[in-house]
Amino acid sequence: MGVALITPFLEDGSVDYKALVRLVEYQLQNGTDFLCVLGTTAETPTLTAEEKKIIKETVIERVAGRIPILLGVSSNCTQTVVDTLTHDDFTGVDAVLVAVPYYNKPSQEGIYQHYKAIAEASPVPVVLYNVPGRTGVNMTAETTLRLARDFKNIVAIKEASGNITQMDDIIKNKPANFDVISGDDGITFPLITLGAVGVISVIGNAFPREFSRMTRLALAGDYANALTIHHKFTELFKLLFVDGNPAGVKAMLNMMGMIENRLRLPLVPTRITTFEEMKKVLDSLKIKC
Repeated sequence: MGVALITPFLEDGSVDYKALVRLVEYQLQNGTDFLCVLGTTAETPTLTAEEKKIIKETVIERVAGRIPILLGVSSNCTQTVVDTLTHDDFTGVDAVLVAVPYYNKPSQEGIYQHYKAIAEASPVPVVLYNVPGRTGVNMTAETTLRLARDFKNIVAIKEASGNITQMDDIIKNKPANFDVISGDDGITFPLITLGAVGVISVIGNAFPREFSRMTRLALAGDYANALTIHHKFTELFKLLFVDGNPAGVKAMLNMMGMIENRLRLPLVPTRITTFEEMKKVLDSLKIKC
């Protein structure tokens, strides 16, 4: 289980680096296998270049090689990603996560060429990220498999298409050195039963111990106990995204006393009704708020 790390903010809107360090340590002490830094959940579109640099350095320093770090470097301009991969320092970074280009809606050939340029420029392994609900275009199984076969340093895909048939097609036909990772907490359990190797989780920000245990049990074939934990969080999965991500998980972390419930515009905190529903679920799970 990897965690898509949030970016905590202070009441004045600045990055709360002290809370970030506490969150990283919380992950390290509670079973998280790797951290995904500066992904969508980190509200990267609202972070400055300097803030991104400091966040990356802060996390790398705190982790100190104890678990792998997956760094988000997405852009809808291929050359921007290539320049980043060519000129930035990737010391302490184990792989990069690159989303399908958003907004400009490239063809499947355009998507292939985007990742081809990135694979050829990257000093570290590349993880593809298919999330059509955000990008506006789906990377098909055919394109994913073509990339997996053509580039040895493209090592995995974070699949968040919601299309189980497509994901199963990738798992069934992929090369042995290519992994499929769930990009959606709610379907992690069923996807592992099909052959996925884990998840890049949002809910893991708040509940790394429980969710990593579910993931490991499922990977070990202990489906009965894994399903029990999966069902324990079913209601939270729904509440987590009803007001957008990371509003839901930030509300949870706030209830747990770990961060301020602050996002940067255009994102806003969860509605009061959602917040209260989450608190009820957390109370029923016997999780202290």
